[in-house]
Amino acid sequence: MNGTKIANTRPTASTVVRGDSPGGIHRARAVTKAFTKGLTPPPESDATDAILLVVSELVTNALRHGGGRYTLELSAGPDTVTVAVSDPNPAAPRARPPDLNTGTGGFGWHMVRRLAREVTISRGRGKTIYAILSR
Repeated sequence: MNGTKIANTRPTASTVVRGDSPGGIHRARAVTKAFTKGLTPPPESDATDAILLVVSELVTNALRHGGGRYTLELSAGPDTVTVAVSDPNPAAPRARPPDLNTGTGGFGWHMVRRLAREVTISRGRGKTIYAILSR
């Protein structure tokens, strides 16, 4: 087939990671990196970087503001990767002005919304944030 890559047209089986400590952020990134490398074709490096950043921010926010634990689920379609992060706090994230002086944050939610094609929040006993990114 003269080097032409054909995209996977069926959704990829999902990958699930759970965590309840800051070490879980590193694990979530490592699992995400392995997940993206396993896609056919894998996302371009810029897309992979965006996916990793969204995972880091959502997992960090779940640990800091969402009740101290998270569940990360990754899935992929032909053109997208979906990052879903659940935590036990039903409160929606709130954007706040980034703190440029004391380094206390405020950048994450803005970055997630900017990098993702679409962001939705589903609430129940807690919440799940779905970020859909381009492959």
